[in-house]
Amino acid sequence: MILIAYASKKGSVREVAESIGAWLHEHGFEVDVRSAREVKGLDGVDGVILGGSLYMGRWHADAHRFLKRHREQLSRIPMAVYGMGPLQLEEKQVQGSRAQLDRALGRHRELKPVAVAIFGGVIDPAKLHFPFNRMPAGDARDWDAIRAWALETAPQVGGRVAQPH
Repeated sequence: MILIAYASKKGSVREVAESIGAWLHEHGFEVDVRSAREVKGLDGVDGVILGGSLYMGRWHADAHRFLKRHREQLSRIPMAVYGMGPLQLEEKQVQGSRAQLDRALGRHRELKPVAVAIFGGVIDPAKLHFPFNRMPAGDARDWDAIRAWALETAPQVGGRVAQPH
């Protein structure tokens, strides 16, 4: 079973995690999608996909806590990681977000993700406080790229196709 854990500030990382879970389930993988904060243990988990928002140059604290809390088990099972942040998918913004995620993962040097990705972020001014609520709305998520990454990554994190009932 693949655990898809997410650390989301305003909900967009959760939406991506749920979509990844749905796509993998459609392709026969056993999945469990949960908030990183809610995961108590990794018994029965073959691999993990962990997503977290990148906000103001930092990866979500719940993603760090997840890695720290489950460090021992994560050192023995495959894990993939994604970060969401850039509001434009131009190379410079993606590289900047990747550098932020790499710095964050550097705090957990003993863990070696089998795949790392950066996906576009979302700005919903209605969910933000001043002065950020004055920013224009935007959604830089490339759903086709996210889906392709998820389907390519699932076998690498030890995902097994679910047995028919």
